[in-house]
Amino acid sequence: MPNPHLSILVVDDAKFSSAIIGRALSQAGYQDVRFANSAAQALQQLEQRPASVLLADWLMPEMDGLELTSRVRQLDETADHYTYTILLTGKEGDNVLIEAFDRGVDDFISKSAMNEQLVPRVYAADRLCGTLQRLLQENRLLASSVDSLEQRNLVDPLTGLGNFRYLKQKLADSLRQVESRGGAVCYLLIGLQEGLALRNQYGNAFYGELLHGVARRLQQLVRPLDVLTRIDDTHFGLITLLDNLQECSPGSFRRLHEGLNLKAFKTSEGFITLKAGISLVGVDAKSLPLEVPALLDHASAYLDNAYSSGRVNAVRLPLS
Repeated sequence: MPNPHLSILVVDDAKFSSAIIGRALSQAGYQDVRFANSAAQALQQLEQRPASVLLADWLMPEMDGLELTSRVRQLDETADHYTYTILLTGKEGDNVLIEAFDRGVDDFISKSAMNEQLVPRVYAADRLCGTLQRLLQENRLLASSVDSLEQRNLVDPLTGLGNFRYLKQKLADSLRQVESRGGAVCYLLIGLQEGLALRNQYGNAFYGELLHGVARRLQQLVRPLDVLTRIDDTHFGLITLLDNLQECSPGSFRRLHEGLNLKAFKTSEGFITLKAGISLVGVDAKSLPLEVPALLDHASAYLDNAYSSGRVNAVRLPLS
């Protein structure tokens, strides 16, 4: 049975289409259905009250469904919420769908088959939303239980990520695993090039808000088993274990670089664009023995090149 209180926002500049969708959802038992005739109006409504499901037309004037989805994801970051996004489209082809999924779209409904697809797709979203909200609640409970870790000085209290001490422990563990089991470890040093200038301009409260937003963005972009940490006020660290050293390449982390540099962060001072640099150090068994401080020094040495080039700067050890 559907959840009659599932919050749904329908965004379509054509009133006739909105009326058809609204009637179908009402007949299916959904009672909390809102409407917006533009993406801008939809964002205003979502800021006032989030929706569990967003149904939006892909092609709209001024701001299309893909851009709306990107903006909604930014709102989700600040609200600790997830909006399940479905686009209504007449577009076809795998390339189109891949682009949309990469922008954060969850599902599609073909306009030519909307009568058959609409309610079943919303039913599916209904079920998934329940799971997503439970996971968010579990994450909130997990975040509230980090006091014991903080006492051991392993957790950054601002972001809830591991701190520099935790990073060094996990790097040592990863190097031992590579030595005994093979594979490769890839360490990324992520720097916020203008971080201190932004803090001086807007103040400490704003900067704490921005760092929290960066941490959330990174958590969305990395793999579940990756180790993500905050090192200090302008640096984050990421450890990922890979099958072989060849995978430790700039191309493997391009989405991470673009996610920080090409999508603005919503803050109390408006949308802020960052300039982030990433230096990458890859290590496999041939690089060992290697001490953690030496690995960290290599990453730091290449960060300036990452800033100046605007690309992920990579090195594999041992240096040839």
